[in-house]
Amino acid sequence: MPISDYPTLTDRLMDLDPEVEPYSEAWYERLRRLLGDAACRSLGFYSIPADFQLSVVIPVYNERETLSQLVDRVKAVPVRKEIVLIDDCSTDGTRDLLKEWEQAAEDDPRNRLSVHYHDCNQGKGAAVRTGFAQATGDVVIIQDADLEYDPAEIPRLLQPIIEDQADIVFGSRFLGDQPHRVLYFWHYVGNRVLTTLSNCFTNLNLTDMETCYKLMKRGVVEDVGPQLRQNRFGFEPELTARVSRRGYRIFEMSISYHGRTYEQGKKIGIRDGFQALWCIVRYGLAD
Repeated sequence: MPISDYPTLTDRLMDLDPEVEPYSEAWYERLRRLLGDAACRSLGFYSIPADFQLSVVIPVYNERETLSQLVDRVKAVPVRKEIVLIDDCSTDGTRDLLKEWEQAAEDDPRNRLSVHYHDCNQGKGAAVRTGFAQATGDVVIIQDADLEYDPAEIPRLLQPIIEDQADIVFGSRFLGDQPHRVLYFWHYVGNRVLTTLSNCFTNLNLTDMETCYKLMKRGVVEDVGPQLRQNRFGFEPELTARVSRRGYRIFEMSISYHGRTYEQGKKIGIRDGFQALWCIVRYGLAD
């Protein structure tokens, strides 16, 4: 059984009273009385406003094998959300699957589905821009469709934003002790080099600039989104440089990482690494 499938402490506490909405004020108050304020903060238990909505932007390219499971995991996150799927001209049947979902879509206020299509393949950055333009939630998160990142961790990442301590949260694969699949050494080296160089230009102390998990308040997306230009993975350093220049409050939190191999469909390559280097310098110097 994958680690992410084991019940967490949060899952067990939810089962104690299934009638109480997770992360609601009533749910949090019960836990606070049971465990105390300090334990709740340590465990990441807090309340989310009833009118809050999260936008989960999912760029998709040839992910038919994992997309259904990923969307099910996103739907299981106990937060009211809209799921914004952008198909970047897939050729493996992903588009047909999305059209089936559109036709069979149920009126679920907890998981509103929004599907959009590119007529030609443009890249992850272009798909994310499309998703940003369609997102209407109070907070926006980017979610890859390949199961490398676990949506069950989203509520924990949301906490600094909900409590107005942060405007942006980066989920770091290299911070803390979360499970992390051991894979390519040179990918790790490349990531650290790119992150360090990006930090030199932005004056941030991030440990994982290239992470997929970036959560942003809606105001940040409305400010920065229309300025983004990079179509592929250069989107990551470009976004980081732009938000840094505007002085937003940025937090970083540990996340797990279940990386996949190239045989399993991993897409980023050495070309993207050189493009990221160019973007770090280009956007580090000026908008």
